[in-house]
Amino acid sequence: MKLRDRVALNIQDLRRARGLSQEELALRAGVNRGYMGKLENAKYAASLDMLEKIATALAIDASVLVAPRL
Repeated sequence: MKLRDRVALNIQDLRRARGLSQEELALRAGVNRGYMGKLENAKYAASLDMLEKIATALAIDASVLVAPRL
């Protein structure tokens, strides 16, 4: 699995586990909902700065976003 795909799935899983919509997560991370959707669908690759913003919005360490899938 490519890293981009892993990050996308990890973002989706963590967002859903917290009961957040893409729009709510995007708002918390300070980005457009469409952009968040493209990150979650692995259409775009997130920068390190973006991973940090998303991690902060999810109240996790950024390393969790790149962690291997079980």
